[in-house]
Amino acid sequence: MSITEQQIATSVLVIGTGGAGLRAAIELAEQGVEVLALGKRPRSDAHTSLAAGGINAALATMDPEDTWQQHAADTLQESYLLANPITVEIVARGAARGIEDLERWGMPFAREADGRISQRFFGAHTYRRTAFAGDYTGLEIQRTLINRAVQLGVPILDTVYVTSILVKDNTVFGAYGFDLTTGRRYVIHADAVILAAGGHTRIWRRTSSRRDENTGDAFRLAVNAGGKLRDPELVQFHPSGLIEPENAAGTLVSEAARGEGGQLRNALGERFMARYDADRMELSTRDRVALAEYTEIKEGRGTPNGGVWLDVSHLPRETIMRRLPRVYQTLLELQMLDITKQPIEIAPTAHYSMGGVWVRPEDHGTGVDGLWAIGEAASGLHGANRLGGNSLIELLVFGRIVAEEAAKYSIGRQAQLRSADAVAEARAEIDDLLANDGPENVRALQRSLRDTMTARAGVVRDEHGLNAGLAELAELDERITQVGVHPDIAGFQDLAHAFDLKASAMAARATLDAALVRRETRGCHNRSDYPELDDSLQVNFVWSGPGDIQAEQIPPIPDEFRRLMRHVSSDGKLVE
Repeated sequence: MSITEQQIATSVLVIGTGGAGLRAAIELAEQGVEVLALGKRPRSDAHTSLAAGGINAALATMDPEDTWQQHAADTLQESYLLANPITVEIVARGAARGIEDLERWGMPFAREADGRISQRFFGAHTYRRTAFAGDYTGLEIQRTLINRAVQLGVPILDTVYVTSILVKDNTVFGAYGFDLTTGRRYVIHADAVILAAGGHTRIWRRTSSRRDENTGDAFRLAVNAGGKLRDPELVQFHPSGLIEPENAAGTLVSEAARGEGGQLRNALGERFMARYDADRMELSTRDRVALAEYTEIKEGRGTPNGGVWLDVSHLPRETIMRRLPRVYQTLLELQMLDITKQPIEIAPTAHYSMGGVWVRPEDHGTGVDGLWAIGEAASGLHGANRLGGNSLIELLVFGRIVAEEAAKYSIGRQAQLRSADAVAEARAEIDDLLANDGPENVRALQRSLRDTMTARAGVVRDEHGLNAGLAELAELDERITQVGVHPDIAGFQDLAHAFDLKASAMAARATLDAALVRRETRGCHNRSDYPELDDSLQVNFVWSGPGDIQAEQIPPIPDEFRRLMRHVSSDGKLVE
């Protein structure tokens, strides 16, 4: 079969056009380095645009006592001591600069009457340090970054699916992929590749990710290129995902709803957070609120559809319309529900991959020369519980830093060695899938995978369930080889789904493997058979392939942060 293969060359290739990828591309363009950004979905519709609540930086506009050191301490505290202190310091220290960059490019932050940037409380922050734009902060950040990229003339390809990062002798020389509409193949030669293709939360049934995003693509690309994964078992379940309608299950109700005074009640009408965190109530950490909901539902105090109630109807209508416009609009559109009068039925939803590709804490290099990972694809900042608002600032801080590193690397290259074999292998992988006319349906297998992960590795896990999950996954791996791929008049989506499925299967395996060896309850990771936190497991787990897991020591926390941290308690964590 004759294939049209387009050759492209660039200095730095950015895979992913969400906030992380665009921020990196902007920095490269500003430095005069040739860059190409590509994504598998339209840039204006990247996952970043769904981020609602806000972006953290210790600007001290509302609470003058706030400092970047306190931001770092809160992040380390809530990571259950699994975050890397070096990564945390870089983000907390660089946060104000990230906000300034956005301001300079026209980001419409909410402001106080005197012009200061408004900041609000988010769960588990010591001070108000979350800047925002209504409850659609991510959407405005994405728009701001797209506008800046356009001003700089950054070339962006919107419908290219990368199937392989091209490597020779542990050194990157580009990537291989295809156009989702035409099927045209691309061989992209690049000195450096920045991986910004998101996490793996779509492998659960109820998730805040939409179809065909966060399927673990970045994990698969990195591991196949010679990289590793770190802490894939640490997945944040957001406490407030919608249950209905089925096609939108998991859609988030912004944390801002709780930040503005929303109350959680069970089917009996009780404000149940008093049982789990009487001090912080609804403003407790995401892992505690999600577990509290899970426990209420499991013990029979859930709503008819297996959820709990989130109620903002006691708040003034004007507050809801001004501070929660998107929540109001979403519920009206999806359920014809007026949140100024009625409570919202919610349940925990897979929301964020806190682990990800193994990277060096200082520069996010992957150990494969010329390959970096940033954003939700990377690991190191969040540990076992991500603070709301930290992911958006991470994109800006490390997007800039990694771009600087990739620029230096590209400029310093003497020559680029390529491998015809690596290209042939990437080409053959697509050819083989297209030639496969097996009986299995991609969508059906994706559903099976999501059912397995939901049943075996959800909010609460145990050894029996995790082992059962591995057995189900082994059977699924066999069926994946029998998938029939049928491009049609609408394009090559079927081929993309087959690659998504391969990525999801790898991400699921890594998650189950790591969840098995983390025999403790810590942050988002709840083991009913090991309900206590185990100090000897204050390590990161690094996954290099099926069953291949190593414990990695975490650098000590500097005294200047430790002094600002409160005691980490597991009280009220696992009530089961």
